[in-house]
Amino acid sequence: MTITDRYLETVVASVERIRETQADAIRAAGRACARSIAADKLAFTFGTGHGSFAALECFPRTGTPVGFRPIVESAIANFHHVLGDQGAYQYRFLHALEGFGRQILRAHRLDPGDTMVLFSHSGINAVILDMAIRAHEIGMTVVGITSVPHSSAVTARHSSGKRLFEEADIVIDTGVPLSDASIPVEGLEHPVGPTSTVLATAVAHAMVGETVQELVRLGVRPHVMVNPNTAGKEEANAINDGNYEELWRLLSSR
Repeated sequence: MTITDRYLETVVASVERIRETQADAIRAAGRACARSIAADKLAFTFGTGHGSFAALECFPRTGTPVGFRPIVESAIANFHHVLGDQGAYQYRFLHALEGFGRQILRAHRLDPGDTMVLFSHSGINAVILDMAIRAHEIGMTVVGITSVPHSSAVTARHSSGKRLFEEADIVIDTGVPLSDASIPVEGLEHPVGPTSTVLATAVAHAMVGETVQELVRLGVRPHVMVNPNTAGKEEANAINDGNYEELWRLLSSR
């Protein structure tokens, strides 16, 4: 069996396990986000490092609704230069710096009716816990998308002594193992094939879909982004431009 076969089989099995064990939690997260959006509030999403990828998938991209609001901090989301500006050394320092998460949230006008969705494979770094704790202080609902097996096996790094799955109101467990990389290679000490990103992104889109369905059930028309790379480009652009205006309405009301 090839590496490709083994990796994709692992991903498929992991997605199936999430479907079987985490569907209720995903639906609960979708309902929380829908309640916020239906009330003209926001569902913030955030992650550091590779966790930021899933957060960014929630809006604005095809099939996602206005109301999701990714928080993007380039210094702890984009470290792929490795060396030089915005590199891995700076990232490793900043995402473990207690207090930084609170400063990030100071830049956003948060409301108790908002929802905070946090993506973190390990669930232990200071920025994520800062944001979860601060969101709770404000009165927000906190959703944690994390690996409980990984997080349970390591020591908390935040002064609260908590990990994300212990602080969040709603926990969605990706089940990714401690090593993240899942495929051993004969003759090599360390495995390849990380699964945390693909699984977190799958969870994110399932949650977004549940949010849209719940909005419709509540009688609220969701403003969903459509794909402009089709024959109906002008119509799609007009719809998306209207969605951006709706986002501006939500932001300008704060």
